[in-house]
Amino acid sequence: MARPELRRARTRSPAAAALAMSAALAAGTAATGAAGLAVEVQRAVRSWAPSKARIGRWVSTAVGARGAGAEITVRVVGAAESRRLNRGWRRRDYATNVLSFPAPAEAAARATGAAPRRSLGDLVICAPVLVREAREQGKTQAAHWAHLIVHGSLHLLGFDHEHDTEARRMERRERRILAALGFPDPYAAPLQDQA
Repeated sequence: MARPELRRARTRSPAAAALAMSAALAAGTAATGAAGLAVEVQRAVRSWAPSKARIGRWVSTAVGARGAGAEITVRVVGAAESRRLNRGWRRRDYATNVLSFPAPAEAAARATGAAPRRSLGDLVICAPVLVREAREQGKTQAAHWAHLIVHGSLHLLGFDHEHDTEARRMERRERRILAALGFPDPYAAPLQDQA
């Protein structure tokens, strides 16, 4: 199944129509990371979210050199849009914290201004689910935002956690990236649970 197009709808599917309508309402801003990665951040909700520059830094750090000359769109949504996308693309009828839509392999390059860029894919972050999870897990919102941005970015690079070996590999990478960004281990038990 093809990923939804967050920049413009190419089909008339319900998910694409919802994205097109929401995208028209949300102003996106592109930032270019140190590795030449362009990160567009779209906000479809008014709730607090990290700055576009901070989100761009987290994505850029997560993808590293593989982001050179590429682009990623990060869309911050509410529970209803997350649920619609999750139901339409994963057949799971609930809002989820992060959805990753890797670009198809054949989408090698697309012109965006003066230089062609290849899309690595799109991330959809559900702000209300993220806030609830951070509270339940005893984490700061910033730490949980960073974790989900890094986690989703790694999915765009092909990392997965369907099998134990893959999960351990992905979690090790997440821990290293988050430590480099100054965040604690997202898989460590909260202090109150370590007694």
